[in-house]
Amino acid sequence: MTTLPRPTTTLTADDARRIALRAQGFLGAPDRRAGVRGVLRHLGAVQLDTISVLARSHELIPYARLGAVGRATVESAYWKPASTGGAPARPHAFEYWSHAACILPVEEWPHFAFRRRAYRGRPHWNHQLPDGAYDQVIKQLRTEGPLTATELGGAKKTSDWWDWSGTKVAVERALMYGEVVCVERRGWKRVYDLAERAIPGALLHDELDDAECTRRLVRLAGESLGVGTRADIADYHRLKGEQVDAVIADSGLVPVEVEGWGKPAWADPVALATPPRGRHRTTLLSPFDSLIWERARTERIFGFTHRLEAYVPKPKRVYGYFAMPVLAGGLLVGRVDPAREGSTLVARQVTLDGPKAVTAVAQALVEAATWVNCTDVRVERVDAPELREPLTRELAGLLG
Repeated sequence: MTTLPRPTTTLTADDARRIALRAQGFLGAPDRRAGVRGVLRHLGAVQLDTISVLARSHELIPYARLGAVGRATVESAYWKPASTGGAPARPHAFEYWSHAACILPVEEWPHFAFRRRAYRGRPHWNHQLPDGAYDQVIKQLRTEGPLTATELGGAKKTSDWWDWSGTKVAVERALMYGEVVCVERRGWKRVYDLAERAIPGALLHDELDDAECTRRLVRLAGESLGVGTRADIADYHRLKGEQVDAVIADSGLVPVEVEGWGKPAWADPVALATPPRGRHRTTLLSPFDSLIWERARTERIFGFTHRLEAYVPKPKRVYGYFAMPVLAGGLLVGRVDPAREGSTLVARQVTLDGPKAVTAVAQALVEAATWVNCTDVRVERVDAPELREPLTRELAGLLG
């Protein structure tokens, strides 16, 4: 058995919660000058997903931390390259497999070399690659420049989601290998380009060994979480537990004990240096927000069971299709399953953690409605019927 180092300090459960909230950008004044790109660098990864209710998840992430950032501004911040000092425009981000399909800061390209190598060594795939398709895709991108799968020749053979064309299989494999990169989404379609053309030259290499790559990602995960168990840290960029074990002692994170956790934990020493203070955000959270990625961690920190029910059969859903947790005062105080009907934000189902949550949930609903250009909020169902009237009254006051 591995002998764990002695904890450097003991944190209360509330200490750990506040450290986690600050590390994720929800406690203290955000650096608004850094904007969406600053949020991305701070978090290290922003998850992408096809579901769009209020907005897509990668738009909801900066909204939750910065407030009403324009949706076009969000997209531009992620995908629009910038030129400085007359140098060629370079991307700020790229898309790759991290926690899931994620937007990642472009400077982290070298640290995913271990994953690209693993994909290249993978013995089998779910899709067959037709002869010559891979070379044809590379040749076409080299000749014609950045293209979507449709522009390369078609993404699917049929309407079935996973019935990919040979072209799509080839370009996705090239993406996983790192020969091709996605540095833009256009109408939700990946735009593929040759990595040698899109990634800045100083970053375009796979020179770092697996240990150096995972050490960096473990350190980044620790910084983004503030404090976490081995499982928390491994889950952030979907590393294996043994990969974390191999490098965590040299990652710069420090061992701590958190009261009530019952498991060894590691913390970012910078997060321990100053107590978390400042303003708490009140906001709806995407179910794909990195604050609540890991279900066991969310239950441990907030006493809140979080589960995305979009893929659960409708009769078996408890909280709704896209139930969004409500964060207020550093706690998760309820859930809202939203929809949009014209200029009305519809709260199909609202779950409140008691009467004290009413004001916060109403505030979160009205702010979200304003952000997506809705002028009204309608509540359909409240799990505690006695709180329906107070909630609608609070909403009416905020809407004027």
